[in-house]
Amino acid sequence: MAAKMKRTRTPGIYKRGGRYVVVWRHRGKQHKSFHRTYEEAREAKGRRQAGDSRPASKVRFSDYFDEWIESYAGRTARGLADRSRDLYRRAINDHALRRWGGWRLSDIEPTDVRALYADLRVREVSTSRLRLLRTALSALFTTALEDGIVRMNPVTGVRISPAANAPSADDEPVGRPLTRGELARLLAALPARWRLFFEFLTHTGLRISEAIGLTWEHIELGNRPRVLVREQVYNGKRGRLKSRQGRRDIPLSSAMAERLRALRPEADESSRKPVFVTDAGTELNRPNLAGRVLKPAAKAAGLTVERDGKRVAWVSFHTFRHTCASGMLGYRRRLKSFDRDERPQGVLQLGPHLPVEGVQIRPLGSYLPPSGLKKEVGRIEPERTVDLLALDLESRPRVEIKELEEVAKEALEFDPAAMRIFRRV
Repeated sequence: MAAKMKRTRTPGIYKRGGRYVVVWRHRGKQHKSFHRTYEEAREAKGRRQAGDSRPASKVRFSDYFDEWIESYAGRTARGLADRSRDLYRRAINDHALRRWGGWRLSDIEPTDVRALYADLRVREVSTSRLRLLRTALSALFTTALEDGIVRMNPVTGVRISPAANAPSADDEPVGRPLTRGELARLLAALPARWRLFFEFLTHTGLRISEAIGLTWEHIELGNRPRVLVREQVYNGKRGRLKSRQGRRDIPLSSAMAERLRALRPEADESSRKPVFVTDAGTELNRPNLAGRVLKPAAKAAGLTVERDGKRVAWVSFHTFRHTCASGMLGYRRRLKSFDRDERPQGVLQLGPHLPVEGVQIRPLGSYLPPSGLKKEVGRIEPERTVDLLALDLESRPRVEIKELEEVAKEALEFDPAAMRIFRRV
């Protein structure tokens, strides 16, 4: 027979055996909660009086997850992509469900999340997989918070500790762009068949999924050559872009446009066929392209770091995006340093994009004919970082701008796929 509840000096708190019971009503129904000490019971009673009268949910983590993963619509108007749903399902199934499956959802606290991260670190789960798990769990608990099942999101504020064998910032050049010399070595080490593709990545800054998904119908090679970024291919599936901001038009230099014209048969001008394909004419596969083309070339070019006693290539597809962005940032920052009256109408970029700290601009006066540009380019030493020449392009005919590009290409003895004429911003 259950022990009888005894009143305490606080109304609504009773003692039964060695535990304290808080009694309250929610929507006309009586509820009870049990606590180890009188102080804990008083704290719980205070929360009830403050308005938090909702009883703790008994929903299990596994039950809620099964329903949530099928119905979750994302946090934005775009909804949740099928591939993201699959990634969330796999992350929680592999790491959280086996640990918390039988727990009440409301019983999971930040300390439990931190312990889960620590255990996965011991099992040498990668940081990228931990971040994916954190994103999935945060979305799940945010929805549970909106549903009134939990009182807080236990994932919020819990950090992922760095891996024990993580390389230092000095040893790991992740996230940095290629310098002009590094890019030249890498392009030289690539098979000739693939150089245009990687020059195109540097020239446009496209994500690898966007470049693989690019079709001829989204490339305009007329008077205003440009790339229309409208879709991508991810894990072999063609679909919409990563975000609304991903939908954009990217201008192409005349040199890059000419090379693409040579690549495209006339019959494929409006074709849905991919621009870049394998030797067999099929769609590119990202892992194969990285393992068979990019990584071997990066190793041959000496772009490696040491990991676990081995030299591995640090260059990834995203490195080319960083390389493109760094050159654009360098241009915009330094162009702002000109006075309004002295600011040139555009900048002719010679060679690939460089890191911001290595970019300089030299103003060359109000007008410079192609012959004058050839002399200026000839003064550039290979080891120096002067790669931008400021030109006044106002009222300059397009044919002359094209001639300037050809002069720069010949003088540098390098095919500057990333060379562009930048209009004033």
